[in-house]
Amino acid sequence: MKQTAIALAAGLIFGAGLAVSGMADPQRVQAFLDLFGAWDPTLAFVMGGAMIPMAIAWVVQRRMAAPVAASRFDLPGTNRIDPRLAIGALVFGAGWGIGGLCPGPAIADLAIAPAPAAMFIAAMLAGMAVHRFAIR
Repeated sequence: MKQTAIALAAGLIFGAGLAVSGMADPQRVQAFLDLFGAWDPTLAFVMGGAMIPMAIAWVVQRRMAAPVAASRFDLPGTNRIDPRLAIGALVFGAGWGIGGLCPGPAIADLAIAPAPAAMFIAAMLAGMAVHRFAIR
């Protein structure tokens, strides 16, 4: 129950941050990615600003014996960049540029613009299913 409450609170804070920062607005995201047109640099400040609390979180995590809601930390290892990772990043970036959304903002947009967000999420889930059953 405690883990669920913490996850829900973190998700609500994350979603609110996406909405307040404009990262859930597809037009703003596309304007940010339009480097040679009407470029909007505001999301660069959002992303740069996100690095500050993350750096603090890593410092705090190193000093903790265990997380608040678990018996131990379960952190992923570092992997080398391989072709699968590079291709996945390119596909993700292309989808982000075309749709103006990525998974987090799309879910947050269900509260702001439900119909377009639902279409994006349906397509995203279909792509995930194709990957799971056809590629693996």
